[in-house]
Amino acid sequence: MAEESVVLPYKKPEWLRVKLPVGKKYIKLRNIVDKYDLHTICTSGSCPNMGECWGEGTATFMILGNICTRSCGFCGVKTGKPSAVDWAEPEKVARSIQLMEIKHAVITSVDRDDLTDGGSIIWAETVKAIRRANPKTTLETLIPDFRGIHRNIDRLIEVAPEIISHNLETVRRLTREVRIQAKYDRSLEVLRYIKDNGQVRTKSGIMLGLGETEEEVIETLQDLRNAKVDIVTIGQYLQPTKKHLPVKDYVSPDQFKKYEEIGLQLGFRHVESGALVRSSYRAHKHLK
Repeated sequence: MAEESVVLPYKKPEWLRVKLPVGKKYIKLRNIVDKYDLHTICTSGSCPNMGECWGEGTATFMILGNICTRSCGFCGVKTGKPSAVDWAEPEKVARSIQLMEIKHAVITSVDRDDLTDGGSIIWAETVKAIRRANPKTTLETLIPDFRGIHRNIDRLIEVAPEIISHNLETVRRLTREVRIQAKYDRSLEVLRYIKDNGQVRTKSGIMLGLGETEEEVIETLQDLRNAKVDIVTIGQYLQPTKKHLPVKDYVSPDQFKKYEEIGLQLGFRHVESGALVRSSYRAHKHLK
């Protein structure tokens, strides 16, 4: 891995370029999203994999508003005082999934440290509502750390989505800079607690290109395996705006492949590793 003094190329590498989403399935879903004003992370985040995922019947939805109580250095979501909880949101999300005929849904949220339950009640109600309206749809919940409070985590375990995911995001050394209000060991403990107390698959993700070393990445993968995590995603960090942390390095496809091989050797059931990989990329395949 390159040192922090690396001079980045003026243009992004060829492997970071993607084709515009196309296809009948994508066009159909795009029309439904626009017609009913549905909110997906795919569209709001301009995800480079949107066309591929939608074509395979997978989409990601964000609940609990679009203002976060935390101010992570990598994330483009606004920080501030969130709006009041919308208790009708679970049914709205379930209806969106029904209209889009989604086979596998990923649900995520902002951090809601302003709420005593951390938003976990809405989380659980959303899973229940989706199950009622879409009994054949499988689910992944990409959750915040809920400040490590077990009762809040238990609510997710109790409704038993097929996968519960929580992203570690970066290596131990960079956590304070990248995730500011989060804690590396607390995230590992959340993942370990879920595995020890629930009959679900666990998943986590990290970003590369923030100044980490190969040794640190391997150490992080080992820490995740020690926490009994089943699935890991590894992708390239891209700076949302000039106010966010700069990209220190563009990681090569060969290096991503190497991390995939190391992850499988460590015992992960599935490793998704590549420059354009995001948390929900090929999420439906993580069930196999």
